[in-house]
Amino acid sequence: MFDFVIRNALLLDGLGSAPVRGDLAVTGDRISAVGELEGAARTSLDAGGLALMPGIIDNHTHYDAQITWDPGVSPSPQLGVTTAVIGNCGFTIAPCRGRDRELVMRNLTQVEGMSLEVLRQGIRWEFETIPEYLDLLERQGSAVNIAAFAGHSALRTYVMGEAATQRAAREGEIQQMRALLLEAMRAGAIGFSTSTSPAHNGEGGLPMPSRLADENELRTLVGSLKEAGRGLFMLTKGGHTKVSFLEELAAESTRPVVVAALLHNSTNPDAVFQDLEAIARANARGRRLVGAVSCCPLAMDFTLRSPYTFEGLESWQPALALKGAAYEAKLAEPRFRDAVRSELARPAHFRLFNGQWDKVQVIESSRRETEQRSIGELAREAGNDPLDFMLDLALDERLETVFSALLLNSDEEAVGRMLRHPATLVSLSDAGAHLTFFNDAGFGLHLLGHWVRERGALTLAEAARRLTSHPASVFGIRERGALKPGCYADLLLFDPASVNRGPKHRVFDLPGGHPRLTTAALGVEGVWVNGVRLDGQTGAGQARPGRLLRDFSA
Repeated sequence: MFDFVIRNALLLDGLGSAPVRGDLAVTGDRISAVGELEGAARTSLDAGGLALMPGIIDNHTHYDAQITWDPGVSPSPQLGVTTAVIGNCGFTIAPCRGRDRELVMRNLTQVEGMSLEVLRQGIRWEFETIPEYLDLLERQGSAVNIAAFAGHSALRTYVMGEAATQRAAREGEIQQMRALLLEAMRAGAIGFSTSTSPAHNGEGGLPMPSRLADENELRTLVGSLKEAGRGLFMLTKGGHTKVSFLEELAAESTRPVVVAALLHNSTNPDAVFQDLEAIARANARGRRLVGAVSCCPLAMDFTLRSPYTFEGLESWQPALALKGAAYEAKLAEPRFRDAVRSELARPAHFRLFNGQWDKVQVIESSRRETEQRSIGELAREAGNDPLDFMLDLALDERLETVFSALLLNSDEEAVGRMLRHPATLVSLSDAGAHLTFFNDAGFGLHLLGHWVRERGALTLAEAARRLTSHPASVFGIRERGALKPGCYADLLLFDPASVNRGPKHRVFDLPGGHPRLTTAALGVEGVWVNGVRLDGQTGAGQARPGRLLRDFSA
């Protein structure tokens, strides 16, 4: 007898096959049968023609801190995610010595837009090493399945302390990091992650530790995955990091390489496609590289108190370490403004903001007449330069003005091409980070609703594959991502006619009552993890059927 059967569903197997009407049975934590089923079941659900697919695998999240106080990793489960990969970009909280906790938290506050007070109140520091951190996750359980990277910046900080943000590592320090990485791989880490992106800065504008690594350090650490015999290398690359170098690392380590964050820049529209073609050529030579792309426009809410939008600019660096009156004086300084204008006028391979002032809006201001209007429009109306207008407005309002910027991936024709490119991986939700700036945890529902139903850029079957079996294959996640007997029963039931993510809104449920942006699911009728249905409840009463994944095939 089956434990439960979902009958009369439109079955999307996650492998790209054409949808078929049928039933799916679950026994224990696994799918036990698929097709036209006659057997008895303890419970059954008539899907009424709704679509049933494997649960979404979100391969780019930053729940490393949040999961220690919120095993429900809200809002991902409600948005159809049944497996989340944490520790991307090298920004992890393990390993961490007690003396370095404040430094690690302060860096996360800067680079990932997290509140320092939230981190201080929320993180359960019941670990020091990566194996101890993984054991904590396994003990407490989680709503979804979790796989965890060993993060480069954390490894550097553990070995080098404050020097991690100041200099290249010495050979002995590199060997210590290598030993820690191999220890993490033996304990069940999914791989090694890092960042070379100039947008990634820690406290006071100092580069995140991984950005100080030289080629020898990267070759040694990525090469250690060959000794481990498994695992993949993930990095968020700066424009100076060439795909040819990453191909060398893939060849030397024999491991897959995930290249993030490939986003379309309308002011340099060919750059991302040049990277994707370089990845495709590497694939043709037998190297396993894939380009991580987003199906969402990158839009951020921000104030000038925390201007993540601009912090990757070289000309903004003099302001990053300043506070209070000194910071405000720097924003008012003509020479500082001229330097920012000059940099924005020059083309760049990748940067978040590219001087598109008509895509920057005022959201909240004491001058109500400016709200919901673009900086470009307001500056033209005032006969002013747009940078001057924005900075003057913010300074007049004690930096409380809230802006919203549409930064990258705004050209939907180009994004559609990226989503269909054979060398891409649908990714980059950043769930768990940038909580006050944006929330793309519903990326999978956006792909199913906007890109399938509204734009017809992908078939429903192909979109389901891109969210399930494809990332499972890239990351070596066993027996998940497909509706096949023997696979784990991670399931998403939804209405193709209405599925999408809802509008973003602010809630105040972080530790200490602090705010975050979230979004609701539209058209989702059920989510199951390892055969257990999640009921949407959050907090202490939420089910925790998810598992810490430690055994991978990649």
